[in-house]
Amino acid sequence: MIRTNLATRPFYNERSVQMLLLVVAIVVVAATSFNASRVLRYSRSDTQLATQSARDEARAADLRQQAAQLRATVDVKQVDFASADAKQANDLIDRRTFSWTDLFNRFEATLPDEVRIISVRPRAERGQGIVLVISVAARGVDDVNQFMSNLETTGAFARLRPAEEHLNEHGELESVLETIYVPSGGKPAPAEGAAR
Repeated sequence: MIRTNLATRPFYNERSVQMLLLVVAIVVVAATSFNASRVLRYSRSDTQLATQSARDEARAADLRQQAAQLRATVDVKQVDFASADAKQANDLIDRRTFSWTDLFNRFEATLPDEVRIISVRPRAERGQGIVLVISVAARGVDDVNQFMSNLETTGAFARLRPAEEHLNEHGELESVLETIYVPSGGKPAPAEGAAR
């Protein structure tokens, strides 16, 4: 039996080691190129954002300066005049949206048999809306109270109160009622001096 190595050169796994090193080198090069491309991309993006931010800040400063100049040129008298015109226009709109038909339909549905309406006077008041002054004649206080209760249950009459009461020449009780009329059933404006 021969116990010596007959090979002129011993076999080492050089090819597998070289292949492994080549794969590792390719991965390192790919990762390095990926990282380098990301660094370049983000540095460009950062530069663009910094430039845009500087432009936006300059534009904002310019707009603030223009706003200050415009505020300095505003004429208070013209603003008051425009406000008065707007108030007048709003009053006209409020009057136009007032529907007599709707109001009298509500009265017809709520009026007790012993109560009759003498007059109705609407007026538009700033901050309150439409204020109605209703004059009614009834046989007694209970009939007027019933009418007031019926009106309040509709949700279209707020802050209903008797303003004046007296007996007429026929012995009937005449009452003048004041109320805020909210045709849509919405909430009326808060009373002045009321807690908000």
